[in-house]
Amino acid sequence: MPTMRCRSADAATCHNHDQDRGRPCIGLHDQPLGDTRVPNAFISKISHRVALSPEDIAILKAACGPGRRYPAKHDLIREGDDPGPVFVFLEGWGCRYKIMPEGGRQVLAIMMPGDFCDMHTSVLNEMDHTIATVTPALVATIPRPRMQELLDLRPGITRAFWLMQLVDLGVARSWIASIGRRGSTERVAHLMCELYLRARALRPVEDGQCALPLSQILLADALGLTPVHVNRVLRRFKAAGIMALRQGDLVISDIAQLMRIAGFDDAYLQRRLASEESQMPTPAL
Repeated sequence: MPTMRCRSADAATCHNHDQDRGRPCIGLHDQPLGDTRVPNAFISKISHRVALSPEDIAILKAACGPGRRYPAKHDLIREGDDPGPVFVFLEGWGCRYKIMPEGGRQVLAIMMPGDFCDMHTSVLNEMDHTIATVTPALVATIPRPRMQELLDLRPGITRAFWLMQLVDLGVARSWIASIGRRGSTERVAHLMCELYLRARALRPVEDGQCALPLSQILLADALGLTPVHVNRVLRRFKAAGIMALRQGDLVISDIAQLMRIAGFDDAYLQRRLASEESQMPTPAL
């Protein structure tokens, strides 16, 4: 296929990557169980969805390993590459994006600590989008054979993975609806509500403030708007005392009003399902 011009996760030249591939599969019963008392962000997020056994937690922790640190704006895998391992964000933020024929970028998803991506791309011939870091990040890679082994042998982990993938699909559908049918003000408000609730699930939010290390350029590419238009909407929200972006943080002063502007319904994030599932015993599959 023709060589594509590569862009980074934040409209800057990306770093070349030397992704490790082809590591031999290590059987689940050959992995050291390690310390289950300090789960990483990925395990914490999964445990919020499904009650995992101590053995499940130990196996997931061993599968992730220590991870590898990457700089900001680094492409982990690019559109056109052969499908690689499953990427797990243990620390830091990332995104999926596509470069359009005219050179513009469309951000397709935003990843936070605990998110993982591309569980099923092994059936594809090549990647149809790029996955990149937005901030400096600690990223684990789970080889495909090991991921398949987890799915085959651990019903609790399989249930959690499926739930997380379904939530990701719900988010994608919501973004499509926003770009297709919401005006610019509602579109910005809706994304801010979503990111706020997702960030709040990572750690407690104080005074309506949470981390949001995303530039207005990246937000514009996610919203299908220009950076100037996004800035204009954000300034209106700030002047109205509803919300503001401050040095990598999102500060929401009136979440109810922001939700009313967006017409926001959080059902697609399946937050109620998470609390119910975490109380359910895992059935044999």
